[in-house]
Amino acid sequence: MDIPLIAGTVSTVVFAVSNLPMLGKALRTRDVSSYSLPSMAMINAANAVYSLYVFSLPVGPIWALHTFYVVSCAIMLVLCMGRRRTAGRGGLRDDAPPATRRLRGARGYARVR
Repeated sequence: MDIPLIAGTVSTVVFAVSNLPMLGKALRTRDVSSYSLPSMAMINAANAVYSLYVFSLPVGPIWALHTFYVVSCAIMLVLCMGRRRTAGRGGLRDDAPPATRRLRGARGYARVR
């Protein structure tokens, strides 16, 4: 048994599984208001550059882990871009606080109680 390979496989599974709730909630609710579009863009750019290194390594658990991160971050970026696009069509500003988004009335303004 190759201990480093086992450790890499186990850690890959743990890291991937730990991100599934966040990704699942984002896909289910489409609520990515707590994520910054510039941050998501930088993460995806960094993943693209890091891919040059990772995929030069022999095939192993790091490939699976990095591929998972690339795909999940790309999904989050697409969701953030969709949110930005929706906000540009008369929706809320990208930086509107969550309470304002929940109180948003049908006519496009927050209701005061």
